[in-house]
Amino acid sequence: MQFDNLKSILSTPIAPEMKSDVDYKLASVLIVIYGEHPTIIMTEKPKSMKFHAGEISFPGGKFDQNDSTLLDTALRETREEIGLNVSKNDVIGQLAPVQTLTTKFLILPFVSMLKQIPPLVTNSEVEKILHIPLTPFLQTFAIDSDPSHNLMDEMYTFEYENQIVWGASARILKQIENTLRFI
Repeated sequence: MQFDNLKSILSTPIAPEMKSDVDYKLASVLIVIYGEHPTIIMTEKPKSMKFHAGEISFPGGKFDQNDSTLLDTALRETREEIGLNVSKNDVIGQLAPVQTLTTKFLILPFVSMLKQIPPLVTNSEVEKILHIPLTPFLQTFAIDSDPSHNLMDEMYTFEYENQIVWGASARILKQIENTLRFI
């Protein structure tokens, strides 16, 4: 799929504010897709982290009271985690919120598409930055069969270089896969 077609398909209205019930903390992520042959950026968390250790995820994090909106959170976290400054004008849409089951976050995913990106730099929250060709990656979709993960109906996996993406990140990817499936 070409960049402009994908951008058109993934463009949606942006509503960067969301309310959560008392049980969930608000967070957001930025799905960065770049290049003429669309590539998606994901990160591998260090194994030493307290939460989500070693998991593959999107840049993002918890809403901070200094952030005006969840979009500001996603942009700030992306800048902090991988050194990528994305402007609000480069955010083309958002997906439906997803929940984490163990850490009780309600995550609002935003989508950004860039023609190109500069070299990226990790901070202490990121072990490694993954540049994943989007179309082949989405074709690895499977139902999550790990019994320790199956805590709800919507449990999926995607695979890249023998690493499994599961949980909230996989549910976000599934939304993209659903959108592109019949294109």
